[in-house]
Amino acid sequence: MQFHVQQAARSLILLGFSVFIYMLHFTGKIYLFINPKYLLLSQAAAFLFLLLFFIQITRVWTIKGTHDHDSCSHVGECCSHDDHHDHFHDHGTTPFSAKKLVSYLIIVLPLLSGFMLPAKVLDSAIADKKGAMLSIAGSSKSGQSRQVTSETKEQADNPGTGDATQPPEESDYQAGQDTDIPEGTETATGYENQMTDEEYNKKIEELEKGTIIFNDSIYSSYYEEISSNIDKFQGRKVSLYGFVYKEEGFAEDQLVVSRFLVTHCVADAGIIGFLSEFPDAATIEKDMWIKIEGVIETGSYMDTPIPLVKVSKWEITEEPEVPYLYPVTIKRN
Repeated sequence: MQFHVQQAARSLILLGFSVFIYMLHFTGKIYLFINPKYLLLSQAAAFLFLLLFFIQITRVWTIKGTHDHDSCSHVGECCSHDDHHDHFHDHGTTPFSAKKLVSYLIIVLPLLSGFMLPAKVLDSAIADKKGAMLSIAGSSKSGQSRQVTSETKEQADNPGTGDATQPPEESDYQAGQDTDIPEGTETATGYENQMTDEEYNKKIEELEKGTIIFNDSIYSSYYEEISSNIDKFQGRKVSLYGFVYKEEGFAEDQLVVSRFLVTHCVADAGIIGFLSEFPDAATIEKDMWIKIEGVIETGSYMDTPIPLVKVSKWEITEEPEVPYLYPVTIKRN
């Protein structure tokens, strides 16, 4: 029996990728990399790597003296299937070279870093590089543009109703009330961010009632609704949590309660959040996780109206096991 080192190395690489993906799923760290709707695809990749490992392991040992397609590569020669189809490729038995070393390192180093280095959660430093406030202001501006277009079309379809106004909903907010900040902050792990149309519409209807509680499963949808129509929600009481983001130009009593929204994978993560004002803001460090309760007002950033939360209560909280948000996925029957 002849042992082939390069074939063994390839087998270990395939097994390593399979084990690494499995570990991400087993520990729950997979949510730090991809949107939960891609979990099955990720599991399929782990299974495929394992299958390729079992195929590759058969090439690690060969019987001396045999000459087949998997062991017919010789330096400077071709592996010929017939007289008119000649080709040369490496079956893992050619001498090791610097070119091969570079190829193996390109594949192995990311795998080793995955095993040896802890997954880093995106923080305010990354948010700053992504232009957090520009992103927040941009979301608000684009949402308001869509709202104006929708209202203009509705008035055109229903002439005579354009001047009708709805009385503002009376807020149940009382400054300084001695009640705890509502919990309601379950994390959208697994497939909890998947809903039917009926479930989603029910969640949106709850936006019109009482205190607006930003659960992870519906956070991004509520954020979009409020950003696109700030006047409608002005004076409404909200309860939410996130990490602290600050940048130059903020007043001492200002900070942003922020979250990262992952659409597909962590590489496309964007920041969303609410500019918040309260006297203790200056004492809170960046990246601390806090829970706040307050009332929505209209703020401004670079002459763009954005939602502003006037905070009445706040408290330090733990970073959740899954710190990212994911857009709602509508389940189709």
